[in-house]
Amino acid sequence: MIRMPGTELSADMANFLREHHIRAVCLFRQNMVNEVQLKKFTADLRAVMGPEALIGIDQEGGAVVRATWVPQPPAAMSLGASDDPALCREVGAAVARSVKSLGFNWNFAPVLDLNNNVDNPVISERSFGSDPHKAAELAFAWMDGSLAEGVACCVKHFPGHGDTNVDSHRDLPTVDKSRAQLDALELAPFQMAAKRSHNAAPAMMTAHIVYPQLDAENPATMSKAILTGILREEWNYQGVVITDGMDMHAIAGRYGVGNAAVRALVAGADMVMALGTTETQLETLAALTAAIEEGQIGQPALQEKLARMAKLAQAYPCRQTVYPAELESQDHALMVNAWQRGLTPHDAPQAPAAGSKVRLVISADVVSDGVSEAGVRAEKVAAMLALNYDVEVTTFASESEFDWNSLPDDGRFVILASTIRLRYSEHARNTWKPDLHLVLWNPFMALDIAAPALITYGSATPALQAVADWCAGKVSADGKMPVATFRV
Repeated sequence: MIRMPGTELSADMANFLREHHIRAVCLFRQNMVNEVQLKKFTADLRAVMGPEALIGIDQEGGAVVRATWVPQPPAAMSLGASDDPALCREVGAAVARSVKSLGFNWNFAPVLDLNNNVDNPVISERSFGSDPHKAAELAFAWMDGSLAEGVACCVKHFPGHGDTNVDSHRDLPTVDKSRAQLDALELAPFQMAAKRSHNAAPAMMTAHIVYPQLDAENPATMSKAILTGILREEWNYQGVVITDGMDMHAIAGRYGVGNAAVRALVAGADMVMALGTTETQLETLAALTAAIEEGQIGQPALQEKLARMAKLAQAYPCRQTVYPAELESQDHALMVNAWQRGLTPHDAPQAPAAGSKVRLVISADVVSDGVSEAGVRAEKVAAMLALNYDVEVTTFASESEFDWNSLPDDGRFVILASTIRLRYSEHARNTWKPDLHLVLWNPFMALDIAAPALITYGSATPALQAVADWCAGKVSADGKMPVATFRV
């Protein structure tokens, strides 16, 4: 599976796909302009790649979405805070309807990682929670909704990325737990996903993480002990195993993309996700060709991998569907309700009275972290608050240097809005004193600031609408943080 350049299928890229027999692509935000453009792009890809094309997208919810004009789903942890499997199924189905109408047949969701580490820099609100059985129940309900609408899911990141404090996009994390400890926590949702009697996960994505008590030498993506020993032989998993992006520094920077791709397939993966440049994709293709010709990947194993991928494509055919305007409108309303139900209070937050004078303190920087979409801009949060209040805005460029005492002592109610994923520095934790903290991304930022907080788990338009309605007293915040270690 490769990443595509640009927003249309050029003649050169069409020839590249044909020449190298590539029938799987993953599209990202930079490939998308609007609905009309994206539908043409996916239609052109289908025409070139054929009837067993796999066109993938990361449309998890919250900050990890690529198509941003369709109904915006809440983050997994927001749904975990609601603790309603029926709602999860409805949301999963609605996400599937939206991406299928754009020409996708494979969504890299839901996340089965358990967030049992509040310092995790990359999973955070993408997890349904810390309890393996509850998180699995909600994730499977979401997945069942998607599968019922004809869009394949891919649970991730096996064997579990939740208990790390390193982002594998940047370095190679380690989870040093015994098999018994992993069985009780991290592995449990993936084992349930593999062994479900009905609707087992059709695909599973590997984690670029070393689990030294399972395999001291190799990250899971390249570990035969994990991918073959546990997943295939112990659990008898029959779905497609795809790697996480092989361009991530945890892999490419240590092993080289070609070598790593061969090692992943030898270990038991069916497909490598080659998301680098055309040059690194060619390097990967050359390495795989050589490995097949030299017998490192035998013909029986190769045919099994191809058969699993064909089965996935046949079960979830790639075809663009119509998304009726009335149904899309209903799905927008569903998402608004879902975001509202996830609103979570921390330390008894109270909204200021309507018409109050408030000061919004907010980051001026809302860039993407490379995994998620960029955070919400200050003016959009200010406009949301202006529906109920007289708002003045103070932005900061660096939270580690911003002097809280520089704020005017003018009696305004001070609202801090956290709109980035990174946790706060010691400077902010020790000196910032807002009256209310709106946690609009990473829920664990509520632990950094000594103030009552309202947690949304994301900043999509319906999330901000939920905050505005809470400020106006139209909705309550009844969500419960689904992470056992959430404490000061």
